Amino acid sequence: MRILAIDQGTTSTRAILFEDGKHRLVGARKHQTRHPQPGWVEQDGQELLANIAALVEAAGPVDAIALDNQGESCLAWDGQTGEPLSPVIVWQDVRTAEALARMADSDAAALSRDIAGLPLDPYFSASKLGWLMRENEAVRQAVARGRLRLGTTDAFFLDRLAGVFATDCATASRTGLMNIETGQWDSSLCALFGVPMESLPVIRANTAGFGAIGKAPVAAAIVDQQAALFGHGARREGDAKITFGTGAFALAVTGNTPRRAALDKGLLPTLAWGLGDGPVYAIDGGVQDAGSAVEWALRAGLAEMLSDFDDLPGMPAIARGLVFAPLFSGLGCPHWDRSAGPILLGLQPDMGKAEMRQALLEGIAFLTADVIEAMDGICPLGERLSIDGGLSNNRYFSQFLADCLGKTITVDGFAERTAFGAAALAAQALGRTLTLETQPATLLKPRAMDPGLRQRFQDALSRARNWR
Repeated sequence: MRILAIDQGTTSTRAILFEDGKHRLVGARKHQTRHPQPGWVEQDGQELLANIAALVEAAGPVDAIALDNQGESCLAWDGQTGEPLSPVIVWQDVRTAEALARMADSDAAALSRDIAGLPLDPYFSASKLGWLMRENEAVRQAVARGRLRLGTTDAFFLDRLAGVFATDCATASRTGLMNIETGQWDSSLCALFGVPMESLPVIRANTAGFGAIGKAPVAAAIVDQQAALFGHGARREGDAKITFGTGAFALAVTGNTPRRAALDKGLLPTLAWGLGDGPVYAIDGGVQDAGSAVEWALRAGLAEMLSDFDDLPGMPAIARGLVFAPLFSGLGCPHWDRSAGPILLGLQPDMGKAEMRQALLEGIAFLTADVIEAMDGICPLGERLSIDGGLSNNRYFSQFLADCLGKTITVDGFAERTAFGAAALAAQALGRTLTLETQPATLLKPRAMDPGLRQRFQDALSRARNWR
């Protein structure tokens, strides 16, 4: 059984082939991200599409394809020609923040919480799609001609490559337009954001089938973080993982009903997956800037290469008074304050790039710890927490995170859990079970941390808010 997993992420598209308990990287293609205005984050849908098509071709014949996507990123396209009518508006984009802030005192916030289980935030697709309806002339013309298609990036890829205009239920739950109980688009939410429901894709279960690319069926589709949760083997209530990619995203399984109380803690009840035998729900919390903050440090000259982040002083930077909160996209869970901006405090003449790199890693760890502690209050997590993704490979960062949380951190010996989760779903759709030979995980036990350091970081966060 040869299953090709397409991991279409925020910064690159990766293709991993799974066969006979082994895996092989077919290829990885980076794509451009543009910032045409402050707070705007855009990509080219055609570029993403071309990268996927090239990787599928490079893989050769396979029995099935699994697709995971970058989540809340969305666009508009012409249903007849397939041509994009807009750039992809990436999940990090905050162009709709002011408009949503004006809606916060109305019934809109309660409507979104009650039906979608989500707060009003530019992170989700709903306000982005509404913005396209208001601001993009080509989109308005497509509506008049009855040719408009709107959706998250997966729907665009499936429409163009597999001939099926559909999305999966887990991805749809991240838009802010789906009823989290029924798993269907909601007319009142679509009206609230000005999104024509008839222009949205059909919502399907994650293993319902999504057409075919060439002769290979697209057997499964799912949003990336839920794919990683499935790939970690999380099936029981309280099973959790953190994936460190462009952002840092933690998910924990909560069972067969959504935990709406999570919203009161700044967390998100979400659909983990739907496999035809009823929904499985999770709670979700994310740090907006993790790998993207490291990329910024490379561009800014704080490091010449990623290995520079392994060369750090012994004493924590925050213990010396240096605090870095890399809030380039504002604060996500559990604070939800997009007015917050990046802040660096306590820089001294005897400090240099190494200390700033160290403070950057510590800042990401502290922000992640805020999310996990909020989760623990809703759904008690175990004493071990699995992490994967780029930053998990940095020993200093992973140990510092263990110290922050007071939990043992399990650093996965296999780096492609997102792709494996998607592929495992595809195998399940074929009536098979996907096995994998991996290296043993690394366990990092927590060391005592001065609670004053956490407070020092929280004080810095207070100063970072209302920055924009």
